[in-house]
Amino acid sequence: MLTILIDEKEHSRRVDSLLRNLLPGAPLSYLRKLLTSGHIHLNGATPEGATLLRQGDRVTIKESARLTALYKENRSGLDIVFEDQWVILFNKPGGMPMHRAAEVDDRNLVDVGTLLQKGRGEEGKLRPVNRLDRGTSGVVILAKSPSAAGMFGRFVKEEGLDKLYLAVVAGELSGRGRIDEPLGGKEASTLYRVLCSGNGMAVVALAPVTGRMHQIRQHLTLIGHPVMGDLRYKGYPLPTSFPGFALHSFRTAFTHPATGNLETVCAPLPIPFQELIATCDREAFALLYPALVDLTLN
Repeated sequence: MLTILIDEKEHSRRVDSLLRNLLPGAPLSYLRKLLTSGHIHLNGATPEGATLLRQGDRVTIKESARLTALYKENRSGLDIVFEDQWVILFNKPGGMPMHRAAEVDDRNLVDVGTLLQKGRGEEGKLRPVNRLDRGTSGVVILAKSPSAAGMFGRFVKEEGLDKLYLAVVAGELSGRGRIDEPLGGKEASTLYRVLCSGNGMAVVALAPVTGRMHQIRQHLTLIGHPVMGDLRYKGYPLPTSFPGFALHSFRTAFTHPATGNLETVCAPLPIPFQELIATCDREAFALLYPALVDLTLN
């Protein structure tokens, strides 16, 4: 029996995401079979693929010759937080651009993700459905085909995505509210809730109501609390070891346009991000971290 104890690096990940990253070369059909055959247990019970894992959970998988051949204990490469035949959702690292750009090296999410697909025998280039700034980490959606890109692109334009971000910002603050400040001559609104504050910083959960370029980054600067490390918008510098800046797309929810299923996908917080939050208020973070998967701003 293969046993995995869920720690802070895996907290908030879906069960099917854990399987995909444990078995990076496995066909999707095999992963679905593992889930439906009763070979996987979460704390002794049979979970669904969409079940969100929490720190302290115990996952057990019945071993077989095929599982052993596919299993890679030391995972590397991109973190897949959701995948089906239409799309693949990554936990994008901070500092990695979406596309190849002249001012950065050739390592970008589209190219690296496409190489990952080709290594599994899947042809075609991945196409971004939504985008994150280079410095922002977290959930981002890439389509596997032109038809999937069109379908998801229409959905996002018409219905939008329910997104929750986490940021570490300069200056201490408290409470919750709504930032209504026009950007580029257009209306822009962002909901926010302060999770903890201390040591000259604050941890804030944010949900963009509108979708303007750099909206969260600009809105936080306008209220006097720029994102740590976001030098473009007056953020204080972070150590060079911190990838990108302290803004993370933590949770994305959407009704799948092909299946009609409501999918909720979380991207575990990068360890440097967790360490930065802990310097703000270690005790408060220890209390709030397990509850992040259920956080709402309403």
